[in-house]
Amino acid sequence: MTPPVTPERYAEIAERIEREVGRVIVGQHDLVRTVVTCLLAEGHVLLEGIPGVGKTMLLRTLSTVVDLPFSRIQFTPDLMPADIVGTQVLEEDAHGHKAFRFRSGPVFASFLLADEVNRASPKTQSALLEAMQERAVTAGGETRPLPRPFLVMATQNPLEMEGTYPLPEAQLDRFLLKALVPFPSADDLVTVLERTTGAETDEPDTVADAPTLRAMIELTRQVPVASHVLRHAVDLVVATQPGAPGNPPTLQRYVRFGASPRGAQALVLAAKVRALLDGRPSVAIDDVRAVAPAALRHRLVVGYEAVADAVSTDQLIDALLDAVAAPTAGVRGTG
Repeated sequence: MTPPVTPERYAEIAERIEREVGRVIVGQHDLVRTVVTCLLAEGHVLLEGIPGVGKTMLLRTLSTVVDLPFSRIQFTPDLMPADIVGTQVLEEDAHGHKAFRFRSGPVFASFLLADEVNRASPKTQSALLEAMQERAVTAGGETRPLPRPFLVMATQNPLEMEGTYPLPEAQLDRFLLKALVPFPSADDLVTVLERTTGAETDEPDTVADAPTLRAMIELTRQVPVASHVLRHAVDLVVATQPGAPGNPPTLQRYVRFGASPRGAQALVLAAKVRALLDGRPSVAIDDVRAVAPAALRHRLVVGYEAVADAVSTDQLIDALLDAVAAPTAGVRGTG
């Protein structure tokens, strides 16, 4: 029987998960924290970075640490939706009777790596929409549930790289957080080479299982959030809308479409995880502001002026946080 997950045990298990993943993934603490945050908030994560910086190994290692099945889809221009969700196949039994049977696709796993998701066509990318939102897929007229927890970690290459398609806004909005994967430092790269080119590799230990993670996810939802903290999350999202009162001039100039209500949900859920990982029983204003870049950077649709002036969404979020001041109530640790 799985012991109850208290806030103290929650933080302890999460710290052990991060430590075990860190035995394989070198120098990417913020990235690991972002992925673990999405897991504990039961959301999905989008990673952007050049190939070869360990994005695939990250999710594979996490699946080992929490003892959950892992599946990988390499997105290519000729990938079809049935290659993701599965399809009906006609089979004949030993007596010659023929019948259709559903053959499940790789989406039926707790951890799904959608590798280089923006190399597939928008039609194929959209095959993930129902799975990510409803945690179920419909094929052959029947809706089939996916395992819980269910985490999609999609990786994408920068759009200026050859052979990429922009992700549809509706799919981008399904990701709880988006992380930018930096190129490792020289010291970290030396460590990577030592670990990956030698005869021995460091295997992580398993520290959690599906029932424990489900209990942790339930505890995340139970974290209280004061009304003024919720209001600040709403104020941040509203201020991303072009023409909204208090909209910073920088956003008025460069943003075509602001964050959706899912952006506010992402701010609150990620802030709840951050509070628990920090050993606090309620969410503070600083939690919301700290997760704002990861929660909002993929939800701001910028115009060509931003591209021409080399203005990034992270710069726009910095301007947003400067313009929407934190309320005086709810200082760090008080919620």
